[in-house]
Amino acid sequence: MIAAAASWRFDAIGTGWGVVTERPLPAPVRDAVTARIEAFDREWSRFRADSAVSALARDGGSIPAPADAVAMLDAFAAVSDATAGAVNPFVGASLEALGYGADYSLRAGGPVAAPGDWRERLGWADGRLTLREPAPVDVGALGKGRLVDLVLEIVAASVTGDVCVDASGDLAVRGRPQRIGLEHPYDARRAIGVWEVTDAALCASAINRRAWPSATGETLHHVLDARTGQPVRTIAATWAVAPEAMTADAIATALFFDGGAQLAHEWGVEWVRMTTDGRVEWSPGCGADLFVGTDAGGRSAPGPRPTGPVRTEPGPRPAGGVRTEPGPRPNSLEA
Repeated sequence: MIAAAASWRFDAIGTGWGVVTERPLPAPVRDAVTARIEAFDREWSRFRADSAVSALARDGGSIPAPADAVAMLDAFAAVSDATAGAVNPFVGASLEALGYGADYSLRAGGPVAAPGDWRERLGWADGRLTLREPAPVDVGALGKGRLVDLVLEIVAASVTGDVCVDASGDLAVRGRPQRIGLEHPYDARRAIGVWEVTDAALCASAINRRAWPSATGETLHHVLDARTGQPVRTIAATWAVAPEAMTADAIATALFFDGGAQLAHEWGVEWVRMTTDGRVEWSPGCGADLFVGTDAGGRSAPGPRPTGPVRTEPGPRPAGGVRTEPGPRPNSLEA
């Protein structure tokens, strides 16, 4: 961890943040971070009535494109292609149909699939963000990672020494290596491993983070397949490490679906994921220390296997493969 660290904790965009530096951040730097987060939220939050995307959701039309539009929506297009449309920025209406809307009613109706032709409806060229007809735009698949990158840019340009920016599961570090615990998705007191991160970002996603019961008692959560409007039921949690948090965040989302591992391979992103039946998969170059069994019974999760980037390999060190996650382990270091 950062020696003689100073920690600034605050809440923003509905989650807890921590910025850890060697010395306390000056007030002007904190003000700059707060202003940047507020500006991003005012542009992209579908939970704010005064945001740019909320205005488009009500009226459609065209507005000046926010500074992050091209980077984020280009990445969305790549993830959407890789997952055969399972990731889609029009999933906001699908989430609202299940009760996860601006009013947080958590009262679920029937599933609503997102429009598959979203790129014909949403444009981000020539400095304009254009929506052909009103619809909620949700950038949650990678937006928090993008914001972590923006905050890190401000902090790293203003102070010397080690820096860690943590937005409750999406974090980026600069300087000395930081050991990050990979929280077990079914028991926050446990970790399935530890990943040492140096000058990079680690982003995670899990089905337990935003979950609520339906009227029938079924557990719903925020990771939806846009093609069906239904929560994912095969993957429980994902972790990805990349040079930028937006890239890691996008891959952490993509790994819930077929095609995600192949996209990670193409983008040079290392990853871990845990299936809902307790099995752990990881990429061939993954540097995490995973607390997984080495018994001969380890096998891949049911369904199609990713092409290329995953293989089964014995031994105590992960070098890409699949194992069954064993019983309770001691808590490991967490960010």
